[in-house]
Amino acid sequence: MIKKIFLPTIFLLLTYGFWISPDFKVITAGVAIFLFGMLALEQGFNAFAGGTLERTLRKSTNKMWKSLTFGFTAATVMQSSSLVSVITISFLSAGLIGLVEGMGIIFGANVGSTTGAWLIAGFGLKVKISAYAMPMLVFGVIFIFQKSKFMKGFGYILAGLGFLFLGIHYMKEGFEAFQNHISLTDYAMEGFAGVLVFTLIGIVATIIMQSSHATLVLVITALSVHQVTYGNALALVIGANVGTTITAVLGSLTSNTDGKRLALTDVLFKVTAGVVFMLAMSPVIALVDTVSAMLGIADDDHTLKLALFHTIFNVTGVLLMVPFTGKLVSFLVRVMPTQDAQVEKTLYLSSASAEIPAAAIEAVRKETVRLYDLSVDTIIRGLSLSKNVLVPDCDIDAIVNHSSKINFQQDIDDVYERRIKSIYADIVVFVSQSQRSMGTAGYLERLLLLRTVGLELVETIKGIKHLQKNLNVYTVSENSDIRQEYNNMRIQICRVLQELEIIRAGEDESATILSLDQLKVEINEKDIIKTGRLDRLIREDRISAPMAISLMNDSTYYQDICRNLIHMGGILFISCDESDEEAENSIALDEAEIKEVVDEYIEGKSNEH
Repeated sequence: MIKKIFLPTIFLLLTYGFWISPDFKVITAGVAIFLFGMLALEQGFNAFAGGTLERTLRKSTNKMWKSLTFGFTAATVMQSSSLVSVITISFLSAGLIGLVEGMGIIFGANVGSTTGAWLIAGFGLKVKISAYAMPMLVFGVIFIFQKSKFMKGFGYILAGLGFLFLGIHYMKEGFEAFQNHISLTDYAMEGFAGVLVFTLIGIVATIIMQSSHATLVLVITALSVHQVTYGNALALVIGANVGTTITAVLGSLTSNTDGKRLALTDVLFKVTAGVVFMLAMSPVIALVDTVSAMLGIADDDHTLKLALFHTIFNVTGVLLMVPFTGKLVSFLVRVMPTQDAQVEKTLYLSSASAEIPAAAIEAVRKETVRLYDLSVDTIIRGLSLSKNVLVPDCDIDAIVNHSSKINFQQDIDDVYERRIKSIYADIVVFVSQSQRSMGTAGYLERLLLLRTVGLELVETIKGIKHLQKNLNVYTVSENSDIRQEYNNMRIQICRVLQELEIIRAGEDESATILSLDQLKVEINEKDIIKTGRLDRLIREDRISAPMAISLMNDSTYYQDICRNLIHMGGILFISCDESDEEAENSIALDEAEIKEVVDEYIEGKSNEH
């Protein structure tokens, strides 16, 4: 209901403002052009996402000072702490960075965003920047129309900067004309009441414009033409900093628990600094005057003093929060615990990650590995074994053949609905949403391969469900032949899983794609139908006709299970580096070669008999 009322109300207020004052049109047009420039900048930086930014992020956040530096640099370049916050939440949701590293980036980004205020106060208001805006727009549009993704991205960045400069120019022009009719300084408020009211105004303005940078520019331009008092302008800056947390909060709504914790960190950071500065406004103003004198800033240069205040505000916030990072993490974990839901939920997928190729792929990979772990647990239980059989060098044959107690109490349908289906469905939806952001074929191909892994895991669980029906009967049968055949199926599935665990751990250099080829050959060599073993069992009257039919059907299920697991392991656990993958694939056996090896094996066995 509120959303339906909000937009028409804004339109009515703007229309009324346009009607009563032509100068108001110039100011609001300046704000609109500035915000459009911010959107163009974001579009431009997104064109470069999936490459340098992500790789740098992973390598530059392993220590707090590195995280702070990265956040500062990213916000300085992008001129948007909000954009850096949203990107950081997406990487945190994808599991690329930890919560502490994310905190460092957020803290550094807030300090980095202060460079914009210095540029505007020290350069933007003292030079006719509209003269720079026009060439930027012309060249930016030319680059945008090029086919190259990077040239388009550079064009959006150039055009975005042009629109930012043009917006600042119109805002300044509008305020200068506006002061001939009315002075906002007539509504100035002194004391704590003034600090409180103007802080709230700054919060509301930033929430509406979704940009503290835009609010800051508006305040600086108004201050430069004396449309707002210096004291009230400082309060507006506090409000702008607090109000910008709404972007991170909105970006975290679809993220995982850690993403929400990081958004709460941003809120705590800015609210804490805001409360401290509101209560200590007089001493802070005195500190700004002292530092200004040291830096050679004139007493009446209030715009530069405001930029200095903005810097001191964010640096103070970092100094207040960084020493207590460990306690803050403990507090966040206690306040926002990870929920153990009845129906399994995804941990790494978020709409923020879907927009950034590298984050999207890593999120899907981590979620698919998690789906694999849940599936392995279900498979092992379905075979009535424990995960001890997956330990390297474990004698699987002895464990399976001497397992006298068979317990098939697991309801695979229930497990599938609660733990497997929900996660796979979310992966499918996420992959579909992410496809439009995959700029290169390599990214898209990898994403679709990971989706295939999810499908194969689902099919494997269904195969175990079908296999379990006869395992329940024949692994406790008095007929030793049928019992052994079903135990052989259990053994072979466990061998595949064991080998995948070895490959996943990466401790055995010989366990590569060749190991998977060996498994494929082994499965074919033990095919009960191709080797003629089933015919011999029937001819020698060692199994009944119903047993033979069950073996024929279940042999197909068991082989499909093994092949799905092997193919999935090759995608998930074998190196995805292009050069390594190409080298491994060049020596891997194809289906025809595997068939040739198996035929030779079967022929050799036939000659023996």
